[in-house]
Amino acid sequence: MKKAFSLIELMIVIVIIGVIYTLAIEKLDNVAEEKMKPNFLNLKEYLQSFIKEDVKEARLLCLDDCSSCDIYVDNVKTQSVEHFLDDSLEVYRYDFLQGAIRKKEEVFFNEEDVQESVCFSFRVDNLGVADQVFVVYKEKAYDYTNFFEPTQVYDNLEELVDYKESLAQEVK
Repeated sequence: MKKAFSLIELMIVIVIIGVIYTLAIEKLDNVAEEKMKPNFLNLKEYLQSFIKEDVKEARLLCLDDCSSCDIYVDNVKTQSVEHFLDDSLEVYRYDFLQGAIRKKEEVFFNEEDVQESVCFSFRVDNLGVADQVFVVYKEKAYDYTNFFEPTQVYDNLEELVDYKESLAQEVK
């Protein structure tokens, strides 16, 4: 007597493998999507992921109360980001002579030429150069001033300013 699988048994095995494969691919897609949600630690890299061959810059722009933000690629809105931050955010630039200086409020004109206040704006160009700012959010300070290094995180603004001043002392 010959031992072999019947056609129905083979089809059942193929269907089971197909279902398992489909579920596995779905899970991998969900993991990839979750990994690419913006936060202050990966903001520079997140925006760089939008920069392709002919793209000059990518920008995150949050208006009014910061309840929603939009991603602009070469000044064209490409997607929205909900619940990224709130208006407790503070943005500073650093001057070696004056220390941390709070950034002034910006103005944005939308497609209908209506003026809106900018809660937060951050851009990265096609060379990987980002806005040279510090962001203080939820008691953490994020340093975006290093060109080719990942974002540095400090416990507070004072710790970040002390670090920058120690760098300035080394240069002198």
